[in-house]
Amino acid sequence: MQVIATAGHVDHGKSTLVRALTGVDPDRWAEERRRGMTIDLGFAWTGLPSGERVAFVDVPGHVRFVGNMLAGVGPVPAVMFVLAADQGWQAQSQEHWEAIEAFGVRHGLLVVTRTDLMDPEPALAEAREHTTWPAVTVSGRTGEGLDRLRHALDRLVAGLPPPDVHAPVRLWIDRAFTITGAGTVVTGTLAAGTLRAGDVLDLGGERVRVKALQTLGEPAGRVEATARVAVNLRGVDRDRVARGMTLLTPGAWVETGTVDVRHGAGERPPREAVLHIGSAAVPVRIRPFAPGTARLTLARPLPLRIGDRALLRCPGRPIAGVVVLDVHPPVLRRGGAGRRRAAQLAPYAADPDGPGGPRLPDAATVLSWRGVARRAELAASGCDLAGLQAPGADGWLADPELWACLAGRLGELAAAEPGLPVDAARAALGLPCRGLVEALVRARPPLRVEGGRIVGTGLPAPVAAAVERLRRELAAAPYRAPEADDLARLGLDARAIALAARAGLLLRLRDGVVLPAGADTAAARLLARLPQPFTAAEARTALGTSRRVVIPLLEHLDTLGLTRRLDDRLRVVATPDTSAGDTARDPAAAGAASRRGAPTASGTARRSLP
Repeated sequence: MQVIATAGHVDHGKSTLVRALTGVDPDRWAEERRRGMTIDLGFAWTGLPSGERVAFVDVPGHVRFVGNMLAGVGPVPAVMFVLAADQGWQAQSQEHWEAIEAFGVRHGLLVVTRTDLMDPEPALAEAREHTTWPAVTVSGRTGEGLDRLRHALDRLVAGLPPPDVHAPVRLWIDRAFTITGAGTVVTGTLAAGTLRAGDVLDLGGERVRVKALQTLGEPAGRVEATARVAVNLRGVDRDRVARGMTLLTPGAWVETGTVDVRHGAGERPPREAVLHIGSAAVPVRIRPFAPGTARLTLARPLPLRIGDRALLRCPGRPIAGVVVLDVHPPVLRRGGAGRRRAAQLAPYAADPDGPGGPRLPDAATVLSWRGVARRAELAASGCDLAGLQAPGADGWLADPELWACLAGRLGELAAAEPGLPVDAARAALGLPCRGLVEALVRARPPLRVEGGRIVGTGLPAPVAAAVERLRRELAAAPYRAPEADDLARLGLDARAIALAARAGLLLRLRDGVVLPAGADTAAARLLARLPQPFTAAEARTALGTSRRVVIPLLEHLDTLGLTRRLDDRLRVVATPDTSAGDTARDPAAAGAASRRGAPTASGTARRSLP
């Protein structure tokens, strides 16, 4: 089965067409039939020539009921857009079309009806200025063209992408009512996943059980997407359920009151609007970042994922589509935090939607924003974890670059306080669990945990203190490696440098160049942002350093496989994320890297963790 919304500003004619096509009157209320105007969502279904069945969600066309219209269009994969031959493309038709585009509905059929009243060609020509969807002309009153319409619907349904029937369920509720002897029933469009009688779902933070299911008026023990479905809930009072709520697979969704989005509202969106997604309509406050991105604060939490499409509606402004970029964004407390967040979102602000959909942050990017996050929370946020290379423990994952920083800081802490308790290290590093500290220790031989304490550093306290002084001095310009006199001033003579390098706290390159550990993987990340390939001079400028430093650093990156030489002048960056992550996770690799002068930890400033 497939589900199609019927939209367009042809209230009575649209309902007449659906009734002629299906034999079911979508206008459920007496007032709708009396006024000849669709007010609320209507539902009908029919069989197609191929044997496929299709359900229709008939939405209101009148401007006063746009909220109801959006609740019907939001969850569907395709639209039958209806125009009247005697009315043509009207202002309300345009608003419906803008909503369809904002929701990202790419599949549809244009139908010009009431051809018994007027030649359809003028209305069809108007519509062709807006869409190239296949078109059919019909008369719902006389039945002319209905067979062509059924075959066109068959072709539309056959071309829809297959739904993911194994996905977690998010059923946006569009109706709720009570049936005597059965109890509370809710209906919605199941866009993905599978529902079964007996399933336990989440409704508004409470667990509820599915008593029975129906689809297209028939009982069913199991319903797969895409489908119109009626869900009979066991022991749920009718007043606990309303349009805009959701039935969810427990633990598979992040219910959030704050999201960062890409928007199509022009240079600056309004300060307040209504967010429409699924069947929900929620007031939001809007904080713009750079052009094209903003933060939305919702009046109530919604179950959202990265990549979700929604729209913003504000009186006096065009409808604006939004794409969710982050469902658990960082709190913006300090000065400049908004600018930094805008810079993080900038790569996803102006990218046009391609055939595969909008450009979205991947799991590695989202993890870099979080620093540390639960694997399950990343999956529930909509991240594909299949290709993610990240260290972690006990269900937590860490950004590889942050992991290197934490490993370096752990070495400093262990050197300054031999026998440091694991719990004290966890608090000092801001980590959420002991398992992550123990994983860090395993990545930093000769460190080990004995009796709940970290032992085995062997680094004298004066050397650890000197490394910390170097780290602070280079915090603002990490690639301005100190000269020999400056190293001596910091307390780093040849012996101290050798000890610190063996402990993994310093990166020692040729020609006396000394940098904090982790500077090489961080440099590879920076160089990856340059147009590829790049020259040594371009690398020097990007890193803010001198030729004395950049040449041995690039040679070191070549040795690690983080960069690759193309000729005497040009290099390219090769998978810095994977290289950094592998070293952080594998103690053997870490030890080998330390022996050849590569970092296994970073002494750069630790980022704050969520």
